[in-house]
Amino acid sequence: MIGFQLEMKTNKNMTNQELVQLFEALAAALKIKKADLFRTLAYERAAASIIHSEVEIKELWQQGKLTTLPAIGAGIAQHLDELFRTGKVKHFKEIFSGLPEAMFVLLAIPGIGPKTAYKLCQLLGIRKSHNAVKKLAKAAQDQEIRRLEGFGKESEQDILRGIKELNRLNTGRMLLPKALIISQELVDYLQKDKNTLKVESLGSLRRRCATIGDLDLGVASKNPAKTIAWLVKYKKIKQVLAQGSKKASVILFSGHQVDVRAQSPASFGALLQYFTGSKLHNINLRLLAKEKGLSLSEYGIKMVQDLEGKVQRFSNEQRFYNFLGLEWIPPVLRENQGEIQAAAKQQLPQLVNLGDIKGDLHLHSDFNTETSHDLGQSSFKAIIEQAISLNYQYIAFSDHSPSVSRHSSQEVVEMIKKRKDYFEQKISSNEKLLKKRKLKVLVSLEIDILSDGKLAIPEKAFAWLDFAIVSVHSSFRLSRTAMTKRVIKALTSHPKIKILGHPTGRILNQRQGYQLDWPEIFDCCLKEKKFLEINAFPDRLDLPEGLIKQAISRGVGLSINTDSHDVKNLSNMIYGVYTAQRGWAEPKDIINTLPWEQLKPILGIK
Repeated sequence: MIGFQLEMKTNKNMTNQELVQLFEALAAALKIKKADLFRTLAYERAAASIIHSEVEIKELWQQGKLTTLPAIGAGIAQHLDELFRTGKVKHFKEIFSGLPEAMFVLLAIPGIGPKTAYKLCQLLGIRKSHNAVKKLAKAAQDQEIRRLEGFGKESEQDILRGIKELNRLNTGRMLLPKALIISQELVDYLQKDKNTLKVESLGSLRRRCATIGDLDLGVASKNPAKTIAWLVKYKKIKQVLAQGSKKASVILFSGHQVDVRAQSPASFGALLQYFTGSKLHNINLRLLAKEKGLSLSEYGIKMVQDLEGKVQRFSNEQRFYNFLGLEWIPPVLRENQGEIQAAAKQQLPQLVNLGDIKGDLHLHSDFNTETSHDLGQSSFKAIIEQAISLNYQYIAFSDHSPSVSRHSSQEVVEMIKKRKDYFEQKISSNEKLLKKRKLKVLVSLEIDILSDGKLAIPEKAFAWLDFAIVSVHSSFRLSRTAMTKRVIKALTSHPKIKILGHPTGRILNQRQGYQLDWPEIFDCCLKEKKFLEINAFPDRLDLPEGLIKQAISRGVGLSINTDSHDVKNLSNMIYGVYTAQRGWAEPKDIINTLPWEQLKPILGIK
């Protein structure tokens, strides 16, 4: 989130990103005004739903389908209708009234919530959104904040660290699913051109990186110039930056830049390789070619000493890599992590694929655990129906643990027992269907790791769980040593704890992960038979690929889970698989590629 600015006028053509910022700002304003909790949650859930929408919200409005989106009820749909018709919403203006514009900009700083942002604006006299972050940074550098009531030296330093982190996060990069959706729409359009033979994504998108900058596409075309002429007629183009006979750069109405390169089919394989990258992969590939007296380009390969400059062309990448004495290297591996050396020895990993996944161990239902986190949105029935459609052998309901601040230990135990009884009743009433489809349903829990490493549930509560996931959801700024001790204490506190959820705590474009001593974590996992999650939620993709590769090299087992909070999120599994592939994961490295009978003893289930 880069910060909603009240001076940024609402308009009839707000993008999904702008709507997310608007709704988050509305929720923050309601918190300051101490509005009804359910009103605040309504906007927060709507924002979360829009983040993961596969289509622009305005398109849904035009189709009369706003309420088909999770968390968009009749009331919010009515406000969106007013927004898209008139460019403004009277109710939203009332919510924002009386609050400083700067507050909504400061909310983008990691670690600053609505109350803190409001208080800083009031005490420092920062009212306007323009230069609000710079004014706050100056106040912190001048040691003014530590002298304010309710603040101190430590909180002042936290604010400075948050501002530095904000500057690193404000890269304008989009999440992988959004990039795939935008590019696929353009691919579909380009394929309607009679000259187009094939279209492929290029660059970081083709390598399935977690975040994407500009979009790049390659087209195999019978007539590149006509393909480019067809491209610039695309209705979603806002501006054509450059147009040539083989390339064009355009800006879409969504604000994203797209570069399209068209090439004759005979050389398309070379173009794919050249523009897929990564930069370091290509540099090392060129060094290898140089040793063989060869020169590489987007058109093919030629002998350096060939005075005539004859180019060997390649219609596909496999022939290109084979010509260099290498097996074809999947794009997800092209990050200069030893893939060229492995390809030369025919030792590339047999990467895990979506079809290898046998189940999902981290799903949130709509059972109300009275948690301090977000609840799931979908029912038991909806989730098992989706799991059956995916041919899963098992799923686990791993809702958030109850809030420790609002419940006694006994209340927590009673609630978890009640939840177990609820799911057992649901399983019993669907017994014939589950047996017929061979779907095993497990009752798990995602348990908060408190700041001291203790768990948010008492030991008695484990009697009502098949297994458990533990995760950090608070106090992210502990030192590496303290955080490592905290996580290990939680992981080893009960034998039913099997998985560390979203292990770095990162949220892409919003929050960097906390620091852990990973060799210690790996050693703990190996010794105690614990597993690390690859969280497939698009704004997490956590573990990152570098740590996945390290974990695999140490023999640590992994589990790819969606952390779904809505039944539609189960389809996010593919993004976890992409991340696992980028970390060189094979099916044997992922516990939920195992059939149920083999997974059961690993989870400690009799």
